[in-house]
Amino acid sequence: MINLFINAIKIIFLLGFLVLIHEGGHFLIARLCKVKVNEFAIGFGKIIWQKQGKETKYSLRIIPLGGFCSMEGEDEESDSEGSFSKASVWRRIAIVLAGAFVNILFGILVYFILLSTVGLQFVDPAKDTILNRIYYGARGTGAFILSVFDSIKMLVTGGLATDQMVGIVGISEVVIQTSGIINYLHLLAVISISLGVTNLLPIPALDGGKILILLIEIIRRKPMKIETEAKIQLIGFSILIALSLFVTYNDILRISGRSLNYVLKNFNY
Repeated sequence: MINLFINAIKIIFLLGFLVLIHEGGHFLIARLCKVKVNEFAIGFGKIIWQKQGKETKYSLRIIPLGGFCSMEGEDEESDSEGSFSKASVWRRIAIVLAGAFVNILFGILVYFILLSTVGLQFVDPAKDTILNRIYYGARGTGAFILSVFDSIKMLVTGGLATDQMVGIVGISEVVIQTSGIINYLHLLAVISISLGVTNLLPIPALDGGKILILLIEIIRRKPMKIETEAKIQLIGFSILIALSLFVTYNDILRISGRSLNYVLKNFNY
């Protein structure tokens, strides 16, 4: 029972924290750009805690699988002061980009912490300075980002099957298997960078899709109609939901298969 509780805390903290810093990036840049944030939420579904700030409602919801930073004029036309739709296109791009940027930056920070505490074999002790630690942390993060892009390229070109993708269930299984703070921090960095990179893909409903729409606005020199953008986002969201369900289904089959093999092997069925 204690192990079950600890594993649940590990999973909820990892997911909640990564959502917090991602949405926090959107929130911070929105405030710097003087865009009004109506609600900052961690989780989805029923509200279990909320607090009304000066202009923003902060809420914690029951399903810890995401979150949102709802801005004035983000999904509808609004002439109100601080409307997202009335901000310059470059400010809107900065706000949308901020979430993924924070996730990637956090990955670099975690690698720096790991290098500062446990070090790496290829770091020369005589040259073990703060600058070198930052350099190797950034290099390790860059290498991982490239590997993520390689995986995406393989998925698109058919080199990686969709049933090899890992969803929330698969991630939870990996989190449970971590032992010690170092392994947990490393996994936190890996998932954070993956979240940041994949969110920049030019797919509707992801931050990258929103940035693509804003770049089209720059080229056309006029914004896309709200109705048209909403339809594009809805299609993208539907595709993402379908893909998530498919990946989750494969995660469950993979875990169930391993469990069955374990039972057959250890109990001589």
